[in-house]
Amino acid sequence: MRSIVFAAAFAALSPFAVMAQEAPAGVVENGQRLFNQCRVCHTPNEGGRSGVGPNLYRVYDRPAASIEGFRYSAPMRAKAAEGLAWNDANLRAYLADPKAIIPGGSMSFAGFRDNAQNISDVIAYLRSVGGQ
Repeated sequence: MRSIVFAAAFAALSPFAVMAQEAPAGVVENGQRLFNQCRVCHTPNEGGRSGVGPNLYRVYDRPAASIEGFRYSAPMRAKAAEGLAWNDANLRAYLADPKAIIPGGSMSFAGFRDNAQNISDVIAYLRSVGGQ
């Protein structure tokens, strides 16, 4: 019995469980405003060309490094080969700290760090521009 209680307590306190439990609902309008920081390198427009970073239209649930003709960094290509896809959990982690997810990657944005609301808002916006 004691080991079951310990295991349940450990699972509840793990960073992933806490992050998943505390993820607030995203606000598309705020995510659109926050995405302005990203527009320096990315476009979210259907048919938009890639800039310094790839086009992010329909990025949600898309495999990483999958835009034809875009020159991804070697670390991003390696993560893509491992099966990285831009689902909620991976986007959340990447938007919090890109270098922790793709060490040596070329993303210059430092991340939203511990701002779960901003991360949720940007994810909500990215989902909205991809028809999801």
